[in-house]
Amino acid sequence: MNVVASIVFFAYVPALILLWYFYHEDKLEPEPKRYVLMTFLLGATLSVVVAFVVEALLTPRWGYANYILPASAFYMALVAGVVEEPSKALAILYPFRAGQMDGIMDGLVYGVAAGLGFAATENFLYGLGYGLPTTIFRAFLTPLAHGTWSAIVGVGYGLVSEGKADSVGSFLLTAMFLHFLWDYFAFMSSAVPAYNILLIFLLLLNLAILRYFLMLGRAEDEQKRWYYALKGMWRW
Repeated sequence: MNVVASIVFFAYVPALILLWYFYHEDKLEPEPKRYVLMTFLLGATLSVVVAFVVEALLTPRWGYANYILPASAFYMALVAGVVEEPSKALAILYPFRAGQMDGIMDGLVYGVAAGLGFAATENFLYGLGYGLPTTIFRAFLTPLAHGTWSAIVGVGYGLVSEGKADSVGSFLLTAMFLHFLWDYFAFMSSAVPAYNILLIFLLLLNLAILRYFLMLGRAEDEQKRWYYALKGMWRW
C-alpha cells in the first residue's frame, strides 16, 4: 500500500466505521442508506469546498492579501468554528429538505454523517500536506469532534421537523462555540502542552454529548414504538 492509499484508508475508514455504528443505533426505523451516504458525501465534498473557500478569504494562510485580523489562535479558531459548522449544516439540509427527519435519532444519524464526511476529507488533505502520521493521529480525534458538533445541529433539525423547536439557531451556535474551543486549545497546546488537558476534557465532553443524544433518541423512539407497530399492522 503506497502512502496516498494509506492516507485515504486512515482518513475515511475510521469515519465510515463510526458512521456504521451510529446508523445501526437507529433500530426502530433505520434511515434509507442512500440518504445517509449522500449526507456523508456532501459533508466530504460540498461542505469542505465551501469552508475552504471562505476560510481562504478570512485567514492569512496564503500571505499575499490583507485580512481582517492577524493570525492569532483566537481568530483562527473563531473563523474555523463560524465557517465550518454552517458549511456542514448545508449537508444536513439535504435529508431535512427531503423529509427524511422525524426526530432526534434521525437528526443524530444525519448530523454525524455530515460531520464524519467533513472530518474524513479534512484528514485526507492534512495527510497530503503533512504526511501519513498526521492523518493517523487525527483519525482518533477529529471524526468524533466533527461528528459531535454536526450532531448537535442535526438534532436541532430533527426537533424542528417534529415541531419541538422553532429553529436550529441555538444548536448551530452551540456547535460553533464547541468547535471554537477545541481549535483554540489545540492551537495553544502547540506552545503550552498543558492545554492538552483541556482538549482531553473536550473530547470526553463530545463523547458525553453523543451518548446523551443516543439516550434521548432511544427514549423518543420507544414512545413511538406503538405508532410504528400499528403502522406495520395497517400495511397488512
